[in-house]
Amino acid sequence: MKNSISIALIIYLGMLNMQAQSKMDNSDGILDKTEFKVGYFGNLFWNNGLSVGAEYLWKENSKIKERRKGQKKITHQFLWNGNLGFTTNFATKTDTGVFTNYGFIWRRTNTKGKQISIELNPLGYYRSFLPETYEVKGEQVDKVSFPGRSYYAPSISVGLGKLRKGKKLTGRYINLNLMFRTPYNAGTLPSISLQYGYRFNFKKKK
Repeated sequence: MKNSISIALIIYLGMLNMQAQSKMDNSDGILDKTEFKVGYFGNLFWNNGLSVGAEYLWKENSKIKERRKGQKKITHQFLWNGNLGFTTNFATKTDTGVFTNYGFIWRRTNTKGKQISIELNPLGYYRSFLPETYEVKGEQVDKVSFPGRSYYAPSISVGLGKLRKGKKLTGRYINLNLMFRTPYNAGTLPSISLQYGYRFNFKKKK
């Protein structure tokens, strides 16, 4: 557990250093290169919730290829990523949690604005909350305050999206997310969730 957290912190500090360097090298404002996002997070059946986040554009490369039907432009983006969210079973309240994670995204956009992406978040944290819980010590029964557990929770997502050029609502996305909560009992608990939402920018893009 300690080794996993140390590795994640080293990766995150390295990301912050590179992000700071990219800001120095680029004259664009932070808001010009930052998109915010909000959407559904859950598995549609027993756990549902909400996630919000932000993406900061680190690097972008475009290639134009000549085709018989005209030019084809392919853009590759590398972005820093951060998310905050919650998920719960609204019926039983037996599996409620909040999470936050940080990492990076690779995204490919074609001429028509269709996107595919891979999101890797090596630095993640998940806090579960249990319903009313009591503990027994001998003959004494006490109510537990804020029952639940904390986990190291890295995640990976694969997704599709659509770019909306020149709009403050810059696009929509749908991702399949795999999160690993550890240590969970004697091992790791993987959980699969669906993410669907929209990205937006406070400044209208060209």
